[in-house]
Amino acid sequence: MVTVGQRPWLTMTEIAALKLPDMPDSRQGVLKKVTVENWLEPETEGQAWRHREGQGGGYEFALTILPLRAQIEAARSLQGLSRDPVAAAESETIGKRKRAALWKHYDTLPNKLKDKARNAYRILDAVEALVSAGQRKYVAMMLIASQERVSMRTIQFWYKRVRGLNKCDWLAALAPNYARPSERMHCPCEAWDILVSDYLRLEAPTFASCYARLVKIAEARGWTLPSRRTLLARINALPVPMRVLAREGSEKLKALYPAQRRDHSVFHALEAVNADGHKFDVFVEWPIGDETRIVRPVMVGFQDIFSGKILSWRIDISENKETVRLAFGDMVERYGIPKLCYLDNGRNFASKWLTGGVPNRYRFKVRDEEPLGILPQLGVEVHWTKPYSGRSKPIERAWRDIASDISKHPAFAGAYTGASTTAKPENYASKAVPLETFISVVAEGIADHNARTGRRSDVCKGKYSFDQVFEASYRRSVITKASAEQRRLWLLPAEQITVSRRDGVVEIEGNRYWAEFLEEHRGTKVVVRLDPQDLQADIHVYRMEGVYLGAAKCVAKTGFADKDAARRHQQAYKAYARANRDLAEKTKRLSDEELAAVFASLPREEEPPMESTVTRMFTAPQAQGNTALATQFMAEAEAREIEEEESDENILRFLKRSR
Repeated sequence: MVTVGQRPWLTMTEIAALKLPDMPDSRQGVLKKVTVENWLEPETEGQAWRHREGQGGGYEFALTILPLRAQIEAARSLQGLSRDPVAAAESETIGKRKRAALWKHYDTLPNKLKDKARNAYRILDAVEALVSAGQRKYVAMMLIASQERVSMRTIQFWYKRVRGLNKCDWLAALAPNYARPSERMHCPCEAWDILVSDYLRLEAPTFASCYARLVKIAEARGWTLPSRRTLLARINALPVPMRVLAREGSEKLKALYPAQRRDHSVFHALEAVNADGHKFDVFVEWPIGDETRIVRPVMVGFQDIFSGKILSWRIDISENKETVRLAFGDMVERYGIPKLCYLDNGRNFASKWLTGGVPNRYRFKVRDEEPLGILPQLGVEVHWTKPYSGRSKPIERAWRDIASDISKHPAFAGAYTGASTTAKPENYASKAVPLETFISVVAEGIADHNARTGRRSDVCKGKYSFDQVFEASYRRSVITKASAEQRRLWLLPAEQITVSRRDGVVEIEGNRYWAEFLEEHRGTKVVVRLDPQDLQADIHVYRMEGVYLGAAKCVAKTGFADKDAARRHQQAYKAYARANRDLAEKTKRLSDEELAAVFASLPREEEPPMESTVTRMFTAPQAQGNTALATQFMAEAEAREIEEEESDENILRFLKRSR
């Protein structure tokens, strides 16, 4: 054995001595195989075989001419003899690549060409069966060629195709490998760029119009274009996703990509919720003060992700942060506090009053001084989703059902607006439904939506309704309920409301609220929390610094001649007065007589008379009239008498001293 160019060359004796698989173990057997399979083809000289140099002559063969298993085993056996240790590994790698290429080509062929390969394999297999039975190979090929009506040359050509391969790879090697057709007709690069750029536009022009414009340019510039059919085939050969993106937009491209299927059963009832708003395609009469406006109401709802049930909803003129807060409060009030909440990063859902302080809140800047939102205060983990994304918010799918079922309700005939401006019904805007009717129909529709059986979700399994699976999971789940203090968080605040000085009444939107504790805060300003859509409910009153005072009930207005209301009012006042009277009696421990006796028992000390060492002449005030003049005259006369008496006393004292 010698190596040339770092590739081993083996004689027939050396091949037989290695006792390789799929090869004879004698020199005569190897020579027979060489003769039958025509290894010594002139065109493969120097690559697969060569004349042996040196004494004795003969032939030497490369490992690549051997069957694949024989190549691998020969490389392993010769690993220590070869001067290049990587020769065996190189041979094995080449064999693997050749097999992979053969089967890859076979897999791309149509069935018509695969049938030709199967027929050739069947014929060669029949020849091998005769050889195994003891028949000479040349005779076997003649017999099979006559029987199958193929030429000996064709069978020899097929054997040439499978030479050096394991029989398990013969089918792939026998597959037709027709030469590629001649080079397709050339299209000028600039013309192709113009056609592609014109066709791949969001306006989605037809290929016919693009080709017609290209023909005009080609005639002006002297270009020779392929046929219209050829260019259309080349356009259609462009990747489909790229064409969809360029002509129909990113949303259509997104629809081509397989949607992510999310398993809702990983949650339990109320563990995770999602929320969104929906604008109804219905005209509604909405009272605002003394006026009535025609609007399309908006509903904000919260949905349980596990079951798909709509847990709470509120309706307003627009989607605003107050409606979101109240809808969230309704859900917590009735069912409890969820652990996870999926919201889109819209302005109303990302408001500071709802999600303030959440670290990943990117709609607004997260400021250190901003108040902590309701969801973080309740320990709800917020996850943001893309707006208008039904894949990340299942409630989007629920809105489609509701829009189809509720908006086209018989009670809304004539008020339905249509799904778009181009799909208006013939009776468009012929009427608007009253708000009370609209709310009752929506409530009934949502109840039906939750109670409908046979839902095909992964939780309902085509049998149950949203209500049923939610109730079953809710009963066996650990649910966190909100405390009385937490329930007041989602009520809307109204600041600087002045308590009446007269009777302690708080008045909001024409409604009066009163509680006994308000009498202690008459004339002061307070903060109240209330539900603006339920002004008959209690309001909660706080001091301006945030100290909770209590709840005040609504004092309803009654008819002037309503005797029952007057009697109830009088009874309530008597109870109020009696309670305060009893409280006063318990607080006042001493009677009036006992209190007077306490003060009478105190010792009394008489104060000595006080004398002043400084006197001042009395001067009567000036006045007019007879009485005033008489008073002035008498005062002047008394003053003169005092002066005369003082003068006499002074003379007597002077005489005493002179004696």
